[in-house]
Amino acid sequence: MTSASPKISSDLLRKSDKILFIAHLALGDFTYLQNFFQHFSQAYPHLRIDLWVDEVRRTSKSAEWKYLKKYSLYDWVAQCPFFEKIYNRTYSPQLLRESTVEAQSEHYPLVVSLATLRPHFYAELARKISPHGFVAGIKPPLKLLELHHHLAFRKLDAAIPPSQAGAAQKHITDTYAGWFQQLFGLDMPASARHPFVDIPQQWQDAAQRQLALWGFYPGNGKIIFINPFAKTKKRCWPLDKVVGLIKAMQAEEAWRDACFIVNAVPQELEHARSMIGKHHLARTELFSAEENFFQLPAMLRLCDLIISVETAVMHLANAVGVPVLALMRQKNPEWAPIDEERSTVITTVKRREWVDAIPVESVLKQLPSHAEA
Repeated sequence: MTSASPKISSDLLRKSDKILFIAHLALGDFTYLQNFFQHFSQAYPHLRIDLWVDEVRRTSKSAEWKYLKKYSLYDWVAQCPFFEKIYNRTYSPQLLRESTVEAQSEHYPLVVSLATLRPHFYAELARKISPHGFVAGIKPPLKLLELHHHLAFRKLDAAIPPSQAGAAQKHITDTYAGWFQQLFGLDMPASARHPFVDIPQQWQDAAQRQLALWGFYPGNGKIIFINPFAKTKKRCWPLDKVVGLIKAMQAEEAWRDACFIVNAVPQELEHARSMIGKHHLARTELFSAEENFFQLPAMLRLCDLIISVETAVMHLANAVGVPVLALMRQKNPEWAPIDEERSTVITTVKRREWVDAIPVESVLKQLPSHAEA
């Protein structure tokens, strides 16, 4: 079947000098979208590519800005050589207005929104940033109570659906591939979609030093990284189950000498320290990438096994080539780690259950296959 003509013509892309992508990115999103941005930059090397990272947790509460302004994704995108300018100060209404004015001064000939949450808002934002340019975005089928969004979508010069009807969407990268094919006529085979992360040497060295301080030495006992935290409660695994898992593994011969690293997001670090500390677990340390994003993949790369809830860590495990046990709900199978050979997915029994319903025993049953990893 012949593909339809791309929404943005190659002629327009050749004539333009720059393009702005708008997205409400999480680390997991970018782990896979990075490949597509890189592929686009290689196809159109003359185009300056700018990126607007919108913060969906935007708030007027100044107490919350401390964590929002240090979102680790910003470290990663800043390191990517194919982005020229990055807008990452959007976590308050005032900063959103300031960033919009700053973007307007660039007079972008092309603005593309890849936002799937509140896409009508981003259609309006894209047009506000580029009043006279070519603006494209994602437009879902409108429900009865959303008909008023029609006016916002009319501001787009071109639109694509969130996913292609009738197309096989086995993985989230299939959706992303559909976007770039429909928008630009670019095709990326499945074999080219494996995530990657280029870790600066300074963070690789720092991770080695941290392991040495803990007395953890690669090759002298398995190093197990456990990440129980996600942005939302429904995707977290309780710390008491983490404790139960570590105790159960230490009781087994195959894992008797294992060392454990428990990951915590900065805002949960004190709670995790209190919970883990009172059990006096041997060879168990807490970790948090408080200084820079690359602390996380640098540490992951040195581990033998990663156990993580459905968040960026399980995708980064694939990027650094370490086996992962992924604890997931049944709700979003398209977000499973892409590397099936190195990934084992453990899901809840019932679709309506949250990740905290996964018992320690379910994780333990999957461990024997990794004991000799």
